[in-house]
Amino acid sequence: MSDYYFNIKTKRPEEIYQNVFEYFKDDQIIKYSTSKSMMKIQEKITLRALEIIKIQPKDLILDAGSGCGFSSIVLNKLGFNVVSLDIIKYLLTYYPIPELNPTLADICLTPFRDETFEAIISISALQWIYTEPNNPKMENELNDLINSFYRILKPNGKIIFQFYPKNNFIMEKIGSAFKKNNLFEGNFIIDHIKSPKKRKIFLFLKKQS
Repeated sequence: MSDYYFNIKTKRPEEIYQNVFEYFKDDQIIKYSTSKSMMKIQEKITLRALEIIKIQPKDLILDAGSGCGFSSIVLNKLGFNVVSLDIIKYLLTYYPIPELNPTLADICLTPFRDETFEAIISISALQWIYTEPNNPKMENELNDLINSFYRILKPNGKIIFQFYPKNNFIMEKIGSAFKKNNLFEGNFIIDHIKSPKKRKIFLFLKKQS
């Protein structure tokens, strides 16, 4: 995708706020968690992610950066075994989701045992990790996430990210970081590539043995 160019001029929350805690608090948590339109969008994106990743309902899936559980609830209804993980405690308690095994933790430093999951799904979370090229702190956090996901995935395990990078340069930097040292193989899948409003960017990866 190195010949594909885009650059979003409008600043998004992940660029305005220093971290996810500053954005998701008080009224914003309530607004997000009760939004029917957000729920429908997340459901649609999750179903599309499942089309790409092609996993079986018996598989154990980590919903990384799950928020209040919109994607996890969809996966659970479809018969998947789901662990819902987020760093913001109140988001994990907004809905009664004990069957989703809600886990409070940083997606860059997951607390699970080695080779636990067949797959990882992450919807609209990755852009909070890496927004500035050549930012040492963000580079380290992205590397932590990559190593953590590699560790907890079973052999040949799969990852599907849907995220909103600011431009193609950041998108490619993230993709290259995952493929470094031959930890993962995969590619970007972009729906509605010519429509900035409808565009959805997915990064599909498979763990290398």
